[in-house]
This record gives sequence, structure tokens and C-alpha cells, in this order.
Amino acid sequence: MQDTHDDKSSDNTPVLPSDTHRSSIFKAFGYAIEGLFYTIRTQRNMKVHLVVGTFAVIACAALQLRAVEWAIILVLIGLVLMTEMLNTAIEAIIDLSSPEYHRLAKIAKDVGAGMVLVFSILAVAAGLIIYVSAFLRLIG
Repeated sequence: MQDTHDDKSSDNTPVLPSDTHRSSIFKAFGYAIEGLFYTIRTQRNMKVHLVVGTFAVIACAALQLRAVEWAIILVLIGLVLMTEMLNTAIEAIIDLSSPEYHRLAKIAKDVGAGMVLVFSILAVAAGLIIYVSAFLRLIG
């Protein structure tokens, strides 16, 4: 099986160090984008997080949030998306290493899902604090 993350040239053509570095950076970004789109394509909850994140950004604009509030909301959205991607990676590793049902595999998957749930709840709570504060500023 070929390693898809192998940066070695398949022929014996010499590669300059700068070309290798540039090529590996582009490959790394490509793999990262593949991982992002895989998660969006295959994980229903990732789609939900993206929709909620979109509404959160619209609310930022509507409530005329300050720059630091925008930054906090964007970081929270990013971290929710990242925890969903981490959970997807955990599930894939478990499925690979334990294709048959195993109690410990279930625990690991449940804990990964719980991680996303806990962070999502905290992000919503923090967002509500920011949005309510901004709303009160607008009306007061």
C-alpha cells in the first residue's frame, strides 16, 4: 500500500531542497483540505456546526459586535469545528483498530462525542453572553 503522505519522488530525479519544501507544504495543505471536506461530506454534525456558525457570524454583524467580540466568536466557532474533526479522526482510528464491537472502543467514541458536546454547550453559553451584552448595548 502506498503512503499518500510520502514526499519522496517516485523516480530518481534529483529534487532541490527548496522544491521539496515547497512541494511538501502544498501537499500538507492539500491533505488538510481533504480532511476538512471529508468531515463536511460525511459528518452530519459538522454540517450542523457550519450552519450554526454561519448564523453566529450573521448575528455578529447584526449586533455590531466589537472587534474582540468578533474574535472570540470566530475562535469559538473554529474550536467547535476542530473538536468535531478530532472526534471524526478518533472514530476512524477506532474503526480501523477495532472493526468488531469492543466495549473500550465504544467508550472512546462516546468520550469523543462527549468532548464535542461539552465544548459546543460552552461555546453557545459564551456566545449568548456576548450577544446579550451587545443587544443591551444596542437598545440602551
